[in-house]
Amino acid sequence: MSDTLARTDPIPTKAFVTPGATISLALPMARYSLRARDPRWIDSLLRTKLPRPMGTFSGGAARLGPDEWLLRAPPGTAIPDGSGKPMSIVDISERSVCLIVEGPKADALLMSGCPLDLHGFAVGRATRTIYETVEIILLRESEACYHVEVWRSFAPWLWGALTLAATHLE
Repeated sequence: MSDTLARTDPIPTKAFVTPGATISLALPMARYSLRARDPRWIDSLLRTKLPRPMGTFSGGAARLGPDEWLLRAPPGTAIPDGSGKPMSIVDISERSVCLIVEGPKADALLMSGCPLDLHGFAVGRATRTIYETVEIILLRESEACYHVEVWRSFAPWLWGALTLAATHLE
């Protein structure tokens, strides 16, 4: 008889709380990497309009490059195939997890290891960057809330680095 495999989260499900910031694990979600030279092909397939300016997100989709989007959706969301159009749709749901960093010192916490000046990073912005040496995708949800997408294998290290930095916030 075979054993059933069960996915476990690589980091605690309980939020880490300090006076200036909270770090928590986002609920599970479906994630898709979408690539197409003409975004109208994907718009047609999804029956929605993807964000056009690079470095922005709306409606669960972030434009990360000239022909690249990250789509985040409720768990179990399925996307039909590309109907023969020259595009790539890859389910990357299990590759990443999302950490939510929020609070009045969320900017300072993230800037402790990220080279970006987040004071000018507007709500609705999205970018691929790094925290210390780990690649992340940073989405600014509101003035005091960021979503940090990180590969599952790097999540324990990032959790440790962020929680350590949060204990040193002034």
